[in-house]
Amino acid sequence: MEKDNAYLGVKEIARRANVSIATVDRVLHNRTGVSEKTKKKINDIIKELDYQPNILASRLASRKIISLAVLIPKVSEETDFWESPLRGVKRAGNEVKRYGVQLTTFFFDLNDKDSFQTQCKLILDADVNGVLMSPSFLEEAKQFSEACHKQKIPLVFIDSNVPDQHNLSYIGPHLFQSGYVGAKLLTYRLKGDRKVLVVNISAETDNYNYLQIEDGFRSYFKDQKQLNEIIRIDIRDTDYLSVARHLTQVFNQNEEIEAIFVTNSRVFSVAKFLTNSNRTDIALVGYDFLKENIDFLNSGVIDFLICHKPEEQGYRGIMALYQNLVIGGTVEKIHFMPIDIVTRENQAFYQN
Repeated sequence: MEKDNAYLGVKEIARRANVSIATVDRVLHNRTGVSEKTKKKINDIIKELDYQPNILASRLASRKIISLAVLIPKVSEETDFWESPLRGVKRAGNEVKRYGVQLTTFFFDLNDKDSFQTQCKLILDADVNGVLMSPSFLEEAKQFSEACHKQKIPLVFIDSNVPDQHNLSYIGPHLFQSGYVGAKLLTYRLKGDRKVLVVNISAETDNYNYLQIEDGFRSYFKDQKQLNEIIRIDIRDTDYLSVARHLTQVFNQNEEIEAIFVTNSRVFSVAKFLTNSNRTDIALVGYDFLKENIDFLNSGVIDFLICHKPEEQGYRGIMALYQNLVIGGTVEKIHFMPIDIVTRENQAFYQN
């Protein structure tokens, strides 16, 4: 069937160009004997039809394996967010494996920078052809990106970007604009004289992701000339007891807090604290379509969840590497994902 489809494609190009199939074949394989005028005519038709030669046949004939590494955080007790990108990775992997593309997944601990560096070294020693990664630790990700560049290994970032790198592509949210949207959502219940709390629950508090989101969040208040005082706390220990301890302290010092914005998927920890403290009157916005978050969304403790289609990020990341390494096509340097807003009323219909 693949061979028949390829032949029909060449036949259609020949018909439209009013040339022989042999002439089209010469152009496809960059052989001599075709005038520049005819070559241009054929190439224009190829572009119009979005025709691709029989990649499967040529890949099988070469028997060359394309090895891709996937470097993402492992699912932890605090968050199962990374199950979604991994589903997308596996879905893409199943589609491209017949072209000789093999995936190997390397997991690191979001609370352990050393585990990230260890996995980076394993990948560089593994002689891979391309890498899809979440650059969760900024400086270490920059070092790894530079090493990949030196070895001519194409690199795709998902979920979080790293500025000024030689990566092939970034597939994820517009971080600044995502924070801007979060601020607008939060102000629906906010009075003019009340304080706003920004909570960053992460071992890596200088993560580019969170910093860009917070910049966008603060910019909304500045642009709208809303004078609410914005307080930020960083919680490096991500277990619930640590979160509860930090929040208790900040609430004891700031009784006027009326709204909370959490910069990542651990918003359920804050929602649990508010429930246990009988403070469910406080507006709460955070990220990601996780079971724990949905439960608090349905109970009304979380007002809004912002989602960036993480499964689609994983899928598109692998397909970008496939496009580059197998097809030899161009890849968008930046592909921004939608900024979806999920509420109690629409969550039952949302697909992550």
